[in-house]
Amino acid sequence: MGRTIAEKILSRASERDATVGDIVMAKVDRAMSHDNAGLVSKTFGRIGVPHVWDPERIVIPIDHRAPANSIKTAEGHKLIRTFVKEQNITNFYDIKEGICHQIMPEKGHVAPGELIVGTDSHTTTYGAFGAFSTGIGATEMACVWATGELWLRVPSTYKITVKGEFPAGVFAKDLILYIIGDLRADGADYRAVEYHGPTMERMSVSERMTLCNMSMEMGAKAAIVPPDPKVEELLEGKMERLYTPVHPDEDAEYERTLEYDVSDLEPQIACPHAVDNVRAVGQVSGTRIDQAVVGSCTNGRLDDLRITADILWGQKVHRDTRLIVIPASREVYLEAMNEGLIQTIMEAGGVVINPGCGPCLGAHQGIMADGERCIASTNRNFKGRMGSPDSEVYLASPATVAHSAIDGVIADPREVVR
Repeated sequence: MGRTIAEKILSRASERDATVGDIVMAKVDRAMSHDNAGLVSKTFGRIGVPHVWDPERIVIPIDHRAPANSIKTAEGHKLIRTFVKEQNITNFYDIKEGICHQIMPEKGHVAPGELIVGTDSHTTTYGAFGAFSTGIGATEMACVWATGELWLRVPSTYKITVKGEFPAGVFAKDLILYIIGDLRADGADYRAVEYHGPTMERMSVSERMTLCNMSMEMGAKAAIVPPDPKVEELLEGKMERLYTPVHPDEDAEYERTLEYDVSDLEPQIACPHAVDNVRAVGQVSGTRIDQAVVGSCTNGRLDDLRITADILWGQKVHRDTRLIVIPASREVYLEAMNEGLIQTIMEAGGVVINPGCGPCLGAHQGIMADGERCIASTNRNFKGRMGSPDSEVYLASPATVAHSAIDGVIADPREVVR
């Protein structure tokens, strides 16, 4: 019987012949924690182990509340900085670098075939590089820091094949919103999802990251795109270690096989207060918005900023709407400056803030008041996610967000994207 990518990676990591349903003790290749590393360090201290298992395999970026938004946050950041010095953790990225899920591949901490865990649910993002990556809790991570191992149940896998050409104004974000709306929030609970098909092959790695990132919103334990030359090219010069790409066997056994054709796909909107409350943009067009946000680990990369700037070129953000743009990393920010994207966004009336999670988690840099409404390229729209529990968040592609910011209402990007 053939094997899926998840089965192969977990077999290698556990040094045993692992199949669906098996409980394995797997060796971790990389372990990531962000601002919650302070909590992990406290739990690690109670374990009684003096040193982490491998300081070079632990990665800690500070990104969620960067710069610190309160005294409590500042104390937490101070604890992290002290811990990384004591443990000689060299892969530490302070507030200047950006979002963890962008930093990880940028800095060479992600490779095909690896097992990567992170204390963030959207760690599934790294599946775009052919890795098995998944989110875990702080207590689990403390044990990983101590031992380098973690027990996992080998998940069954859904195979999703995507075909067709995206229409103008429709993007990878629209596809994953459509899939989540179709399968629902619990549709892939504790499953691995493999993305295949000609459309996936044409997608950039950034677009694949969007799909893998948001696969968590339908419950996926991991989301994986088989690695190809695009991944190898992107990682060239970043990797100091060897890696072995993993692909599924031709006769791999899947729990479900699904197919989507994007040829007639419309721009999609996830409406309050659930990510799977998805509708075509035409069903909510004209809805007034107070704020528009482009950024986050889902859509804050260079291609997203290019799309945003292209739509904003020569236009002005509506006088009653605030547009906040957050580059995903310092590297993205600098390149966007070099290309003139930041200038275009700011001349249109957008506010560009430092790389980080910003308003996505509702801590600072754009939280909303009672009764306000936001359209965002972020990944969650739960009640109170971006501030007041009496505010609303709609999720969409950067193109839809940018066009809506100009009109002051939710608008169809196909009106301006050709």
